[in-house]
Amino acid sequence: MADVEMSESSKPRSNLRFGMNRGRPSTVIPKTVKPEKKTFVKSVIREVAGFSPYEKRVMELLRNSKDKKAKKLTKKRLGTLLRSKRKIEELSSVIQEQRRAAGH
Repeated sequence: MADVEMSESSKPRSNLRFGMNRGRPSTVIPKTVKPEKKTFVKSVIREVAGFSPYEKRVMELLRNSKDKKAKKLTKKRLGTLLRSKRKIEELSSVIQEQRRAAGH
């Protein structure tokens, strides 16, 4: 993998079925930078709607350093361990922000 040079991928395609430059020739479309609308909308929704009851309970468990219980609860609610970890990370960052706001 490390031996492959970047210049090889920039060669034009040769319209052949197989080989190094296989495939139909096409023009490269440059990627555009999209605005972060999703994060803004999520933050507005969170501000208006607040936290669901299970999220409030998980936050309380995290404040009382019962991380294992919080993980179990979120895993049961969300279905997978990966979603549970993401949710716990999100809620613990919210707790940290609240502590910072209270300190000022």
